[in-house]
Amino acid sequence: MPEVAVGLLVWAAAVFGLVPQLRRLDLSPELTGLVLTALSGVFAALGFAAASSLRIRSGASFGIRRVSRRWLLVAVGLGVATLIVKSLASAAWILVSGEQSNPQAEYAQGAGGGLLYLVLATLFLGVVTPVGEELLFRGVVANALLRWGPVMAVGGSALVFALCHGVNSVLPAAFVLGLVTAELFRRTESIWPGVVVHVVVNLPAPLVSVLYGLG
Repeated sequence: MPEVAVGLLVWAAAVFGLVPQLRRLDLSPELTGLVLTALSGVFAALGFAAASSLRIRSGASFGIRRVSRRWLLVAVGLGVATLIVKSLASAAWILVSGEQSNPQAEYAQGAGGGLLYLVLATLFLGVVTPVGEELLFRGVVANALLRWGPVMAVGGSALVFALCHGVNSVLPAAFVLGLVTAELFRRTESIWPGVVVHVVVNLPAPLVSVLYGLG
C-alpha cells in the first residue's frame, strides 16, 4: 500500500512541519484559527495528490465518480444521524476519561472574528475539509484496505482517521464519522456520499461555536 504510506506521510509532514511555523507568526488568534481551518482540508488534499501521483490511474479508481441522487439523499439523513451519534460519543469519552482537551478549539477562534471570518470558516470547515479528507481517508486509505475485506477497510480506515485527530475528545467523534463515510464508500465506490455526510456534520460547527461563545 505505498499510496497510503505516501499520502499519510505527506499529510503528517504538512501538519507537523507547517502548523508550528504558522503559530510562530505574529497573527491574531482569529486569523490563526481561520488559516488552520483552511489548512485542515488543504493538507489532506495534498496527501491525496501525492498518493494519486504514484501511479497513473483514473479519478474513478479513487472514488471520484458520480453516484445516484438516492445515495446523496441517504447521505443527508445519515449525516444528521452521525452528527447526533458523534456528539454522544464525545460526551461519553469526556465522562469516562475526564479528558476535555479539544485541539480544534482554534477553529472556533477563527470563526469568531466577525461575519467574514464566520462565512470563510464555514466554507473551509464545511466544504473544503470534507472534500480533502474524503479524498485521502476514503479515496486512498479505505480504498486500499478493501483488498483485505470490508471490516478492515471500514474499521481500519476509521481508526486511522480518528487517530489522525489525536487522542482527545475529538477521537470518538472522528471514529464514528469515519465508520459511516467508509461504509458509504464501500457500498457506492464513490467519495461523494461520504462528502455529503461530512458536510452535514461539519457545516454547523463554526456557527455553533460562535453562539456557544456568546452564551
